[in-house]
Amino acid sequence: MDFVDYYKLLGLNKTATSKDIKSAYRKLARKFHPDLNPNDKDAKKKFQEINEANEVLSDPEKRKKYDKYGKDWQHSEQFEKQRQYQQQPQDSRGNSYSGSQSEGDFSDFFESMFGRGKTAGYGRQVKFRGEDYNAELQLDLIDAYKTHKQTLTINEKKIRITIPAGIENGQTIKIAGHGGKGINGGPDGDLYITFSVANHPDFKRSGNDLFTTVNLDMYTAVLGGEITIETLNGKVKLKVKPETQNGSKVKLTGKGFPVYKNEGKFGDLYVTYLVKIPINLTEKQKSLFKQLSEL
Repeated sequence: MDFVDYYKLLGLNKTATSKDIKSAYRKLARKFHPDLNPNDKDAKKKFQEINEANEVLSDPEKRKKYDKYGKDWQHSEQFEKQRQYQQQPQDSRGNSYSGSQSEGDFSDFFESMFGRGKTAGYGRQVKFRGEDYNAELQLDLIDAYKTHKQTLTINEKKIRITIPAGIENGQTIKIAGHGGKGINGGPDGDLYITFSVANHPDFKRSGNDLFTTVNLDMYTAVLGGEITIETLNGKVKLKVKPETQNGSKVKLTGKGFPVYKNEGKFGDLYVTYLVKIPINLTEKQKSLFKQLSEL
């Protein structure tokens, strides 16, 4: 992965305070948010980079490592161990030793941390695991309702993934081996995808349950009847009981959101009735309502 200067990305320098970082992030996040830039791939990429920069620079420990090691900050611990190893006294064969610790003991420890590498000068050539990549994928509620495939482009490499129905907002999945390339033959890193599921104008999700409101005319509310309502899986007919009150709720079992990785299982749909009072009544209609009120 090419080196990205997180400070430059946020329009800051290395002396920036945590307040400066927070302010710059908020300003740029609003500017490049996918909801405000639909179908703009460059804005989406920029938004992901801004989030990544903020995640690192707003964390004091990560920022310290980034300032010292730059693009290799995620490997800081390995670098430190390698440096300490190379600074230890060495025998005539270039093998390190320390105090009473035997060569075999340290070698086993070193190889368990980094893997066996090639001999190059003093000590071993250390294998480093590739960098983990983080990406955010925007979905709408209907996308998350059904299992489907999407193709992502990560560092100019296309990756086709299957997104299971019922994915949660903020949920992260790992795609093993699709991160940065390993160094000196080390294993590749992983790709972590965090899903951002947008709100729906008509349905609110809570876990596997869905909530919606339906307008009900006064006559159907009083006398009862049958109405047709929309769900995320098509239209359904619903019987309305006589004398239904404004704000009353009914539950449609199994008409909610699919349960993640549990095919065939669904949450429930809760419908709240909003009884609408008729307007623009004629004089005759008003007279009839008056007669009703006097009964």
